[in-house]
Amino acid sequence: QVQLVESGGGLVQAGGSLRLSCTASGSIFSLNVMGWYRQAPGKQRELVASISTSSSTNYADSVKGRFTISRDNAKNTVYLQMNSLKPEDTAVYYCYRRRRDGADHWGQGTEVTVSP
Repeated sequence: QVQLVESGGGLVQAGGSLRLSCTASGSIFSLNVMGWYRQAPGKQRELVASISTSSSTNYADSVKGRFTISRDNAKNTVYLQMNSLKPEDTAVYYCYRRRRDGADHWGQGTEVTVSP
């Protein structure tokens, strides 16, 4: 099984930056799509960003131009650089690694709080 561990969340003022990291370990035998979801209480889960095995990326419209996803395959790690943070970015951010069957492995989440 694959385990994902996120880090890098915290408290930041609007306009600030954070970098989230997610490291995968366990039964990893190939590259997979990875990315980040976020969810705030009372809101639907939102796909923030994803990165393919060839490092092509997709972003939610709400974060385009502000967030950058990247991966270090040697470290089995995906990053989310978050700049120009807004209060509406406040959420728990979950890293995922897509399985071949379409299901995802998930991390435990890391909290991001952006104050006005």
